Amino acid sequence: MIVYGTEVVIPAEVKIPSLRIIQEAELDDVEWVKSCYEQLALIDGKRMNAVYHGQLSQNRMSKAFNKRVKPRQFTPGQLVLKKIFLHQDEAKGKFSPNWQVPYLVHQVLIRGTLILVEMDG
Repeated sequence: MIVYGTEVVIPAEVKIPSLRIIQEAELDDVEWVKSCYEQLALIDGKRMNAVYHGQLSQNRMSKAFNKRVKPRQFTPGQLVLKKIFLHQDEAKGKFSPNWQVPYLVHQVLIRGTLILVEMDG
C-alpha cells in the first residue's frame, strides 16, 4: 500500500518489532524483553489449540465416514470377489471388469484381514 508522509512498516515488523519500531514506541529494554517473552509464551498455547482443533476435525471426519461403513463377517470357505484397483496391471481400460474371478476365504485374521486362495487351490 502507498503511505504518504509516514514510513512504511511491514507486517513482520509489527509481529517481531525491529529496532526502529522499538525506538518509536519508546520502550526500554526490560519492557521489550518482557513483551517478547509473553509473545513466545502465547505461541505454545496457539500451537496446542491448533493441534486440538486438528484432532477434533479428524475425529468428526472419521465419524462421518464410518457411519456409512457396513461391517461384514467372513468365514473360511466363503466365496468372495477381489476388486481390481486402478494402479494394478489388470485394470486395462474403461470397459475392463472391476472384479477378479471368485476366491475362496482360506483364513480370517484379526481386524477383518483375509487370506484368499484361488478356487483350484
